[in-house]
Parts: sequence; structure tokens; C-alpha cells
Amino acid sequence: MRTGRIERKTAETDILVEVNLDGTGTYDVSTGIGFLDHMVEQFAKHSLIDVMLKVNGDLHVDQHHTTEDSALALGRALSQALGDKGGIARYGSAHSPMDETLARVALDLSGRPYFVWKAAFTQAKLGEWDTELIEHWFHSIAQTAGITLHCEVLYGQNNHHICEALYKGFARAMRIAVEIDPRKGGAVPSTKGQLGG
Repeated sequence: MRTGRIERKTAETDILVEVNLDGTGTYDVSTGIGFLDHMVEQFAKHSLIDVMLKVNGDLHVDQHHTTEDSALALGRALSQALGDKGGIARYGSAHSPMDETLARVALDLSGRPYFVWKAAFTQAKLGEWDTELIEHWFHSIAQTAGITLHCEVLYGQNNHHICEALYKGFARAMRIAVEIDPRKGGAVPSTKGQLGG
């Protein structure tokens, strides 16, 4: 079983996250931010990665620490579950339509974090979640999971659709990238013999 479990406790947040890369997309998510919960649930459902994420954060201050730290912890759990990445497809990409919106997400589980963001929102909040934190969530998960991650909205108008298309695209790209390719015989997918660093 390719699983990861991270406990992260600071003065700002107390987080427990568990993932199973070979799951069925089950989820149990509670961050205290309703729209963020909805997006992480979408990630689990469409990636088929089981996710349990529990966050007790300093929401009386603002949503920044909870958003950032939840992504950092989830990224670490994904990295832990991937191990040396032997046998994985490594690359994944997806075009994700949602009504009038089309998003494109491409990624490489390279172990070398890099992040490109070409998306924008025209309102300050989705539900109670600050939209400026959406980019930061993706950047944070790319950092700790070691993902080269490119997120782009090709077109769209509805802010809810834009956000959800990005999360579903990320999920579908991750589903492809983490899959074990039986033809690789467990080999690390790199001519260097290792990924990262």
C-alpha cells in the first residue's frame, strides 16, 4: 500500500492528514473553511486518492495559515506515499471543462518543485474563502510534494467554475501521474535512476 501520514502541529495550526494513492477517492475533510473542504474533496474524488484531512487552525486571525499549512501537510503525505517513485507514470495532464470554463493542468512528479500559475479571479471570496489563497494552496502543495506544476485557465467567467476546474484538472493529472506502469518493472522513471535533487 502506498500510503502517507503526516501530523503537523504549530502555534498556528494542528493538522492530521492521511493519503492512500491506491484508493477509491474516499475522503474525510474538515479544515474549517467550507469551500476549501469542497475542493480537497473534489481532488480526492477525481484523483482516486483517498484523503483524510483534519485541520484546527487560527481562523480567528484569518484563513492564510489554515490554507497554506493544509497544503504543505497534504503535499508531504503525498511525497511520503510516493516513496522513491519506482514504477510510476510520473507525468500527468488534463483539460478540465466546467460549463463555460476550461482549465489545463500539467505536472511532473519530478521531486523538483516548480510552479506556474495563469489564472485569475474577479471576486474576493468563494463562500468564505479568500480567492487570493487558491494560488497559494497550489504553490504550497507543489513545494512539499516535489511537483513541477503548471495550472492555467484557458477561458472562463464564473469564479466557482474556474476554481473547481483547476482542482479537478489537478486531480485528474495526479491520477495519471501516480499510476503504476507494469511495463516499468518498478524502475524509477528517470535516466538518472532517481527523482529529485
